[in-house]
Amino acid sequence: MKVLMFGWEFPPHISGGLGTACLGLTKALAQENVDVLFVVPKAHGDEDIKLISASDVAFPASRGITVKPTPSSHWPTIIKKGEKKIATISVSSSIKPYDSPVLLHQRKNIEQWNYQVNPSPYHDEKTPESHFNLSGGYGPGLWEEVKTYGTIGGQIAGQHEFDVIHAHDWLTFLAGMEAKKVSAKALVVHVHATEYDRAGDNPNPFVLEIEQQGFDEADRVVTVSEWTKESLCARYKISPDKIVVVHNGVSPKPFAAHTVMPVIGKYIVTFMGRITYQKGPQYFVEAAAKVLKKIADVHFIMAGGGDLLPQMIEKVAQLRLSSNFHFTGFLKSNEVEYVWSVSQVYVMPSVSEPFGITPLEAIQAGVPVIISNQSGVSEVMQHAIKVDFWDTDALANAIASVLKHKSLSKTLSKKASQEIKGLRWDKAAKKINQL
Repeated sequence: MKVLMFGWEFPPHISGGLGTACLGLTKALAQENVDVLFVVPKAHGDEDIKLISASDVAFPASRGITVKPTPSSHWPTIIKKGEKKIATISVSSSIKPYDSPVLLHQRKNIEQWNYQVNPSPYHDEKTPESHFNLSGGYGPGLWEEVKTYGTIGGQIAGQHEFDVIHAHDWLTFLAGMEAKKVSAKALVVHVHATEYDRAGDNPNPFVLEIEQQGFDEADRVVTVSEWTKESLCARYKISPDKIVVVHNGVSPKPFAAHTVMPVIGKYIVTFMGRITYQKGPQYFVEAAAKVLKKIADVHFIMAGGGDLLPQMIEKVAQLRLSSNFHFTGFLKSNEVEYVWSVSQVYVMPSVSEPFGITPLEAIQAGVPVIISNQSGVSEVMQHAIKVDFWDTDALANAIASVLKHKSLSKTLSKKASQEIKGLRWDKAAKKINQL
């Protein structure tokens, strides 16, 4: 089985849960004897290209890349940590994960990228090389970026043989549809979040248009939870028979305690994720104020970056919580482990969370979790405290209970650790492979 897969992000650059999910899923699919050619927009320019077979994919001196015609029997392969057949093509672009028209506009002096596609071996030899320039802009600028990425997806599809197309979330849907037109292969779209999850009742119309078209054109739709499936049926009018639910997983990882991070208080409560509307950071701050009225020596870590970060800093100052609040910004994987090593509880108060991988990572590190009822992970986690995201009184009481009662904390941590042993990427990959 050979899969042409389109995603937003892939290691070494991961901005959120989507990159983690794509890495875990592709590695597990490789163990299922599936070849994956992963296409991803690249806005960084410093990816480690040594992992990719130079005989199949050539990288010129410029930051653009050239994709050579590659026979289906010689897919480029990463030889790393037991992975079998995973290859990546980085399409140079100004698009970054979790982009929006406003965020794209705010990035000043966006560099001009160039992407070159060689003539396909499956087309006439006289076909000229195609060149695409991707440069960000406001509103229609992002639309043009996504459309151009879609055109490139069709070009790449013409250069490779594969059995199925797999596209992750809205940014890649046009690429998946173009690849389907070129190859006449089946298209599976994988929904990790919808625009309603990200933006609530103020969705971006052109993102909704792409999502609707992707869901309609797809042969099958994969959602990461029943929560998301219900949303697609209700908001996008997609037949439930077309949707397959495949819960996310977590990769086995032994946790080693770190002592590098200094202890900042007796009790530490952590929020870790993008600081955006979807993740509910404002409810974390409001609950923190109520917890401090119950227990004085509690410190709160808000780890991550996002458009609401300035507002959260201001809100903390207004509530006079600054001496008990710590903003870390975006953390790398080793830095995340430092935070887990000093945390007594992890809180995910998401407003609308299709799944939520971070609670699984916290549990893996021995940290008990509190999650919102409005999350997909709540469907598969029995040993976690669950509250409605808007109920900050219940959230504050839950946090205080875990901090005060060590027996509760230990029970949650122990039982949840046993529970997540059944939530592995290989289980998700088997279901995806069968689909």
